[in-house]
Amino acid sequence: MDFSEFIGLLQEIFKVALSYFVSPSKRVFWLYLITSAIIAFVIFKASKTKGNFINYLFNRKVWLSTSAITDYLLILFNAIVKVVVLAPFFGFALYIAKSTEHFFVSKYGIVDTGFTNFQLILIYTILIVVLNDFITFILHYLMHKIPFLWEFHKVHHSARRLNPFTQYRIHPIELIINNLGEVFSKGILTGLFLFLAAGKISIITFLGVNILNFLFYFFGANLRHSHVKFKYFNFLEHILISPFQHQIHHSNNPAHYDTNLGSRFAFWDWMFGTLLTSKNVDKIGFGLGREEDNAYNTFSKNLITPFKNLPKAFFKKNT
Repeated sequence: MDFSEFIGLLQEIFKVALSYFVSPSKRVFWLYLITSAIIAFVIFKASKTKGNFINYLFNRKVWLSTSAITDYLLILFNAIVKVVVLAPFFGFALYIAKSTEHFFVSKYGIVDTGFTNFQLILIYTILIVVLNDFITFILHYLMHKIPFLWEFHKVHHSARRLNPFTQYRIHPIELIINNLGEVFSKGILTGLFLFLAAGKISIITFLGVNILNFLFYFFGANLRHSHVKFKYFNFLEHILISPFQHQIHHSNNPAHYDTNLGSRFAFWDWMFGTLLTSKNVDKIGFGLGREEDNAYNTFSKNLITPFKNLPKAFFKKNT
């Protein structure tokens, strides 16, 4: 690699890191941060919390903690992983989509389903969100239940202070696993709908559909990793995971372990017996517990510790 290629690589890494703030497809897009702050203000006033709202929202102990610094560094490090390791897989999703379309065309020919373009895009929008959420739930469930996967997922749970960027506090190995799951699920479903569209809708149109994700991010998704207790009505928390339910998922209380594994929808947890609603929980602390927190209190430890613990995890699996 010559110097110009190295500079180009650095620019691409910087572009990926910056995209978290400027791309509407990212949870910490500036607009979603603003709408979450507005919701936090309403909750602050309704709860009659003492003190100044700005100090409440931008608490130095949250945003400048050692835990938060690790969050920020992992975003930068994983930007490198995305550029160097994962970039080819994003193109692979297009290949899977076109291959899936070709499979159905070769088997059934070009068919007229009778659906309008609007109907196809609407159905696709709903199904892609539901399918991706289910795949995310299953992967998350396995991360908690399989010891060697849990060692990597611990990095996300090692955060002792939650802020919106904790969403991206994940070990590179988990990042790769999550992205591969999305590549296959999105590629196959997109290919099926390309077949149903019979050439009337381009693949770019399908892949650009994300209105439901926009609504999810717009209405307070960033409060899921925060100290703001944003709860839903109890009946609604059986359908949608509230921000406080996800905070419960991060609790260092053993009674809360392996609960609320869903990303958007709570009915997966309801079906699998892992649902815990807000009305059953009051105060919580975050992290892995005092004994393990020190093993993840620096950026380097979050990268290395999972590998150091793998032999123990495999032994635990086989005993």
